[in-house]
Amino acid sequence: MQEDIHSDSEHSSQDSIKHRGIIKKLLLISGIVLIVFLSLSAWLVKTRSGRSMIYKIASHFIHGNIKTEDVIHEYIPEVWNENIEDEENENKEAEEESTTTGRSENENVDKTVLKKRIIKPRQEDYVTNYLIFGVEEMKGARNTDSMLIASINIKDHTIKLTSLLRDTYIEIPEMKPMKLNAVYARGGAKLLVKTIEQNYRIKIDGYATINFNSFEKIVDRLGGITIELGEEEAEYLNTTNYISNKAYRNVKPGINKLNGNQVLGYCRIRRVETLGGTTDDYGRSLRHRRVLEAIFDRYKSQSIFKLLPIMNQCLGYVTTDLSPKQIERALEDVLENKISKMDTSRIPANNTFKAPDDYNGVTSPLVIDWDLNIVKLYQFIYLDTKEEAEAKLKTSVMIQE
Repeated sequence: MQEDIHSDSEHSSQDSIKHRGIIKKLLLISGIVLIVFLSLSAWLVKTRSGRSMIYKIASHFIHGNIKTEDVIHEYIPEVWNENIEDEENENKEAEEESTTTGRSENENVDKTVLKKRIIKPRQEDYVTNYLIFGVEEMKGARNTDSMLIASINIKDHTIKLTSLLRDTYIEIPEMKPMKLNAVYARGGAKLLVKTIEQNYRIKIDGYATINFNSFEKIVDRLGGITIELGEEEAEYLNTTNYISNKAYRNVKPGINKLNGNQVLGYCRIRRVETLGGTTDDYGRSLRHRRVLEAIFDRYKSQSIFKLLPIMNQCLGYVTTDLSPKQIERALEDVLENKISKMDTSRIPANNTFKAPDDYNGVTSPLVIDWDLNIVKLYQFIYLDTKEEAEAKLKTSVMIQE
């Protein structure tokens, strides 16, 4: 009996030793795994190369879930800038030839020299410009009633939003004059981007677009956004169909938490003044900028764990031509430079345009002074002085025979 007890005690002791050995090995392995994980996490977060890997993974995730396309329509005019008759050169040559040959002016051969004005949109290493536009697909229309240029500036660590007013008068070779918001319907995103590059003289690095229904859903996925309304705005939204769902016509003057349907209604207002007194389409473009600022602030306030599923849900509503590499660069520019500030502006600026009832067959357009507005745009986006902007404007045009 004593031998059996002794034997059992030995077995128990051996099992205990083995058990402790297994625990030590597990603890050792767990410790090694934890150290490796922490080291890897520290490398990913604390080093530029590690964060670059995160941006690369994130960019491919975004690109894989977003709607992508190269162009919507293929139409692009071959000649963007009209030929210029060099009359001064022609007259000079005619006079010289008449003098040397004795021929009369009527006998002189037509030597009109045609020159082409080539526009080179401005591009700087410290700024990337993205065109953001909303498409109104109502009653068969495909107008872009909201157009903004979002510029990431890594020199002053800001995102700059520039509204382009939809009624701006535009001339496009081989087409009739039109308003800017009609360009997309004529030739899709490719024509719209080219039109903006040629007229506003800045390089557009890519675009993103959503329609009204998708915009509502994106705001709702975020849980709504906070907007301050004036008395006229609140009354207008509660008494018109701009908020399409009657149940949501319950906004009030002051601070409001608005859902997607309410925000869309707010973005469409232009008959009453904004908070601060801006009217008409200028007021509407200001509302667009305020909404994007509110969305930007809402995203900033979310933790990464809440943000990832929201992004996953929202990406499918957006259509873009951006490549994974471009998305990676945008992420890197914003996060590495800790960009958390947004500035806003609009083109045309005050006192730089006329608004006739009719101009070359276009009803109620904004006929703008392009040189003045491009200088102001350069000052806002590229941080130029007025003199620097004027010099850059001059170098954006080349004359080619």
